[in-house]
Amino acid sequence: MAEYWLPDLHKLQRISCGYELRVLTQPDFRDLYIDAWSNALCKHRKESDVLGVGAYDNGILIGLAGCSADAENMWQIGIDVLPAYRKQGIAASLVSNLAMETIDRGKLPFYCCAWSNIRSAKTAIKAGFCPGWVEMTVKPTEVVNEMNK
Repeated sequence: MAEYWLPDLHKLQRISCGYELRVLTQPDFRDLYIDAWSNALCKHRKESDVLGVGAYDNGILIGLAGCSADAENMWQIGIDVLPAYRKQGIAASLVSNLAMETIDRGKLPFYCCAWSNIRSAKTAIKAGFCPGWVEMTVKPTEVVNEMNK
């Protein structure tokens, strides 16, 4: 079960986080397909990762928001922040800045998280997004029973 978020153009603005922010493109992602950035980038669909914003502390990447071109005119945002840097507003800063960069390129950013991921939902709200739609996946009984063991 997932909730999808769209930007609220009355609330969306670039949020600062106190760290250096850099706009990244596909060539910059080459060495970033590691577990730390697995929500921001997808190593199985590298060709879809088109844009990102990274937060840097003294030149070290500490947070990354990435956009995948999931549709021609809609790019999905994913976010990762290193554990030591969480709860500082970095995620909302990266998401809001990436959303603005996406809009500047004529694309509609959207955000997705599991219904149970309260932190991620709070990031979406803080970044200037509002609920757009939900998705529910139906699985065979055998699969559900195995998951609940």
